[in-house]
Amino acid sequence: MAVDQHQFVVGNRDVRRWPADVDVRHARDASEAPVIRGAGDGVARGPRDGAARTRHRSGALTELSLAEARRIALGAQGFGGTRQRRRVDAARLARVLRTIGVLQLDFVNVLVPAHYLIPFSRVGPYDRKLLDEVMYRSGEFVEHVAHEASVVPVEHWPLLRPRPTDRRVRALDAFMSKRVAYAARILEAVRAQGPLAADGAPASDEPEPERDWWGWSVARATLEGHFYQGTLAVAGRRSDFARLYDLAERVIPEPHFARRVTIDEAERALLAEAARSLGVGTAADLADYYRLPLRSARRRLAELASEGVLREVRVDGWRDAAFLYPTAKAMTVEVQAVLSPFDPLVWYRPRAERLFGFDYRIEIYVPRAKRRWGYYVLPFLLGDALVARVDLKADRGRRKLLVLAAHAERGVKVGTVAEPLAEELRVLGAWLGLDAGVAVERRGNLAKPLSGAILA
Repeated sequence: MAVDQHQFVVGNRDVRRWPADVDVRHARDASEAPVIRGAGDGVARGPRDGAARTRHRSGALTELSLAEARRIALGAQGFGGTRQRRRVDAARLARVLRTIGVLQLDFVNVLVPAHYLIPFSRVGPYDRKLLDEVMYRSGEFVEHVAHEASVVPVEHWPLLRPRPTDRRVRALDAFMSKRVAYAARILEAVRAQGPLAADGAPASDEPEPERDWWGWSVARATLEGHFYQGTLAVAGRRSDFARLYDLAERVIPEPHFARRVTIDEAERALLAEAARSLGVGTAADLADYYRLPLRSARRRLAELASEGVLREVRVDGWRDAAFLYPTAKAMTVEVQAVLSPFDPLVWYRPRAERLFGFDYRIEIYVPRAKRRWGYYVLPFLLGDALVARVDLKADRGRRKLLVLAAHAERGVKVGTVAEPLAEELRVLGAWLGLDAGVAVERRGNLAKPLSGAILA
């Protein structure tokens, strides 16, 4: 009999849901279609571009090797196959944003604001103004607090509204409740004037917030309060990156603005979305993607697994069980890419260490004398491994890309890394307009061979 395929709604899309007793047997060769078998003798064919081979024992969880889990994760994050060297248009950038689901915003400009680097790692050079258009003027995406301040598909806006457990939401609600009249004035000003930045908001007679309010003015905190409550949304950013707030109903398309979901529905949908974007992950991995409470995430994931929306699996070497998205595939990965510290592939440090054996910490706020690797250190992805890390800086005055330090990971042959890393840094520098080339300082075990490869 044929396998019964149910449907589960994630955002505004339907996702196939397989019964819990489905046995996924994958082809040994990527050219063969993996076979999805049910309890009967009917067979449904899966995608033809290959998936990880898994082992299934009666009564036991499906098992994945660590290498399979890595290739599933890379494929889910848009690193499958090779980076195609063709013009990158708005549609391609939109596909990247939808693939990762969450584009974290960060405006530290030592190299380039991090959210511009994340698509570059997947598609190569593109027009950064085009990404701004896609994020804020296409109508497909909206800024919200997801992992942190992020750009997400606009249909996810209703899923991110019910956040009563969020510390900042509770604090802003309390702040707003003490300034009801001023909050109403702010809202009326936005209604009358259109998109408004904090420095253009009506002045307040209220005392300024205490220091623990992230240095915000009363106006900024009030605008943020409306933003978190869903009455205002971000219509765009100024050239100085300041948020422009407008009425949510003028930013969010009506079907999404009018949609109301419960906390249960939102958490289930967001966890399924996280699983789609990660391919395979533990409860902690999936909860972190949208910053959901781990305790409730464990409960929701158990529900999703019991219903066949996700599949519980074991990954070799992982202590905790993981959850596999039903259409996730282990891809052949032929990529070389420098990654932003806020790339979803590495932003959850325990996962990066578990998946790639890569111990990664941002040292921006570490005193210089105590830094191990450097100030703005980026991982280098080669194939399906994180093989090196480089401390980069854009010297805009001299129009050079500076490599302040370069370290190959333990056990990696520096000779196999230097040339592809040099090639990637040349492309990165040219994309950033640093046309005077790449300069490598002699710090780190990869610095000398990298310098030689740059000069070759």
